[in-house]
Parts: sequence; structure tokens; C-alpha cells
Amino acid sequence: MSEATINPIETLRAGCDILDEVLLPHGFQRGEITSGKGSGGHFAMCFYGRADRRLELHFRWALGIVVYHFGTLSASHEDYMLTMLGFNGGNHYPGFARNDPLEHFRQVSYDLKNFGDDFFNGDGRSLKRAAVEGPPKRKSRLP
Repeated sequence: MSEATINPIETLRAGCDILDEVLLPHGFQRGEITSGKGSGGHFAMCFYGRADRRLELHFRWALGIVVYHFGTLSASHEDYMLTMLGFNGGNHYPGFARNDPLEHFRQVSYDLKNFGDDFFNGDGRSLKRAAVEGPPKRKSRLP
């Protein structure tokens, strides 16, 4: 599928259908999909929310911005996973999607199913740490 044939609104809607399966049972509600056009072309975005927790998703040609919010703090999916799991933690997103724009949504779904307890049911300790301290840094092997 080429970038020219991707409809961001329809693709985000289909991706959210995948994420609904893991988020809705935890009491999250999907917000309205909004869209616009920026310098990089058309985009769409959506939020899932429950009380003081939100998941923010942005789609243009692929799923790009995935941000977790806990109260006033926020961290990207990648930083959150690195903080919880380290560099070889087993999370799937961000990963390769080949020519399937929905594959990234499946990857986020996998990560939420397997590593989302802190966000769903916990006190958000790892998310807060990712937001305040940032993810761990790789140690240089140079002398």
C-alpha cells in the first residue's frame, strides 16, 4: 500500500478497532477521531481515556506518536517500554510494519496486553519514572 492510497482517518479507525479489544475492557473510552492537514500531509488522531489516564495516537502514513498520559505527566510508548523493560524487554512497538499500516496497532496491542498493567491497574510508577527521568541510556562501550 502506497502513502498516496492511505486514508489516515479510515486507517486510524481500523487500528482503533484493534486497540478497542484491549483498552475497552479496562474501562477506557475511545474519543472522537479528529483530522487535519499539516506540512507533511493529512493526519488523524485519537485519544482513549479513563479518569486521569489517557492514550494518545497519531497516524499519518503510519502510526507515529503514541503517548501515555498519567495526570499531568506523559511519556512516549518507546520511553515507557524502555523504562519498564530495558533494551531487550520484548515489546513489539515500535517495530517494522512492512506494507501493512495496521501492523503497528497490533504491536501496540501486544505491548498493552503483555506490559500494560502499570498503566491499566497500577499506580503508574513506571510511566511517571519515564516522564520525569526519561528512559535508561545505553552505556557507551568506548573508553
